[in-house]
Amino acid sequence: MLDSNRKLGVNPEGTGMAEVNRLAVLGLGHVGLPTAVLFAGAGLSVVGVDIDEGVVGSVNSAVSPVVEPGLGSSLAQAVAEGRLRAATAPAPADAFIVAVPTPIQQDGTHAPDLSYVLAAIRAVAPVLRPGNLLILESTSPVGTTRQCLELIGRLRPDLRMPGEDTDGDIDMAYSPERVLPGNAMAELVNNRRVVGGVTPRAAERAAALFSTYVRGGCLITDDRSAEMVKLAENIYRDVNIAFANELSMICNGLGLDVRKIIDLANHHPRVDILSPGPGVGGHCIPVDPWFVIAQAPEDARLIRVAREVNEEKQRHVVGLVRAAAAENGGRIACFGLSYKADINDFRESPALEIVLELSSEFPGRVVAVEPYADSLRAREPRAERLTLVPADIALADADIVVMLVGHSDFKAMPKPTGKTIVDTIGFWR
Repeated sequence: MLDSNRKLGVNPEGTGMAEVNRLAVLGLGHVGLPTAVLFAGAGLSVVGVDIDEGVVGSVNSAVSPVVEPGLGSSLAQAVAEGRLRAATAPAPADAFIVAVPTPIQQDGTHAPDLSYVLAAIRAVAPVLRPGNLLILESTSPVGTTRQCLELIGRLRPDLRMPGEDTDGDIDMAYSPERVLPGNAMAELVNNRRVVGGVTPRAAERAAALFSTYVRGGCLITDDRSAEMVKLAENIYRDVNIAFANELSMICNGLGLDVRKIIDLANHHPRVDILSPGPGVGGHCIPVDPWFVIAQAPEDARLIRVAREVNEEKQRHVVGLVRAAAAENGGRIACFGLSYKADINDFRESPALEIVLELSSEFPGRVVAVEPYADSLRAREPRAERLTLVPADIALADADIVVMLVGHSDFKAMPKPTGKTIVDTIGFWR
């Protein structure tokens, strides 16, 4: 592990490679923008690249398009001091970090969709020069880093590509983020970072660069291992959440309070059952298991079942509301649409999918409350199918109240009386 107290940053002794002063970060989302801001705060000259002109304009105006504690003030300072700007296309730099989405195909196959990563590589390839460092940060199937290198080799035959034991004109590494949205600024700094290089030199250079702001230290390995580490971390969480969600469905069928069961079970010194919810959301946990399933379909049996359980939990919640509607009729008020509390991220959100399904099944009877409704409307075309209203109006008119996401804005809301409650997160317990 690299000593995080060393100010390596830029030119590890003996590499003979160029110092890193100028950095380009491709993708200004929930990971890329905080990363760019932290590097700028560490003294580098940073260009954030995004194909969304609205995001670029927002960043250049020092207004964060991402809701993340501490990000807005740090962004404003970096822009004001001239250390960070945004653009729609990459320019020459000393190092490049690719932090773009890696979703799954929406054709039912759940196959990895690397189109954003490969598009970013195509955009970077023309401006690469000898001595550059290229780091892939996007969560990716095993082998993606080398697939990117192969693409660069075809696009830039004038550059020597590195091999496992041979350095080339450029260095390439893989280093995934390990952060919790809502605490990204702190965790990017304090969490240990896994850095995998196609070559040892690439790993050392990438770790040196991250050490300009990472205090938790860097764990050095090869690129393929680093890719699998990230997938394993998120699959571990998906499997454990699946147990909690399956337990909640079992307890519901038996007329038991699952949270009471979990509270009592967790008094065992070696038991730590998670809290169930309406499913699993976000860009990583619901997506990453499919990368491994696609590469090892015969062996990833537990992983597949866990993923199916978490997807089934969404349908289970819809069934609970459907049963309540059959008994009580009336209007349905759903609270929370983002994939977790207090962020404006709706990717793979089970809450959003549940409310969209309910709105289709009960037209004119479903309203939703979401503090980040403006972000939802800007990013999700299906939002036009929803009726979004303030919390007080939703609560006053509702016969059935469905709690899906525990936003802080809801904390002061008393438990409704005289209404049927479907509380998927134990909000009012």
